Amino acid sequence: MVQGRGSASSVVTIAVALLVLLVHTEIAHAAVYQVGGSGGWTFKTVGWPNGKKFRAGDVLVFKYNPSFHNVVAVDRNSYNTCKTPRGARVYKSGNDAIRLAKGQNSFICNFTGHCEAAMKITVNAV
Repeated sequence: MVQGRGSASSVVTIAVALLVLLVHTEIAHAAVYQVGGSGGWTFKTVGWPNGKKFRAGDVLVFKYNPSFHNVVAVDRNSYNTCKTPRGARVYKSGNDAIRLAKGQNSFICNFTGHCEAAMKITVNAV
């Protein structure tokens, strides 16, 4: 059976609509977490992720005074050594929203001594 052009465009329209619905559903299920709870991003937040389950696409909100702290996205080695790698993404707004990627996501404050004072977190997003 031969069909005209109209049916092909209908299939494309339906496919696009389903794709938009799927993307919207994924975004709607993302959780938002304030790092450190009501105390915000500060010293000894290293244990804050314990007991929480994170998913790729969830958002971490770091609230802090940018005159005294920052947030640096780092790899595992930089997290463990408290050293900022060249080219690392540094956040400085005091109200940073960071979407989690699948896998390990690690963050430190690279102000002198802050990471060493447990101002760092790592979370695994599934």
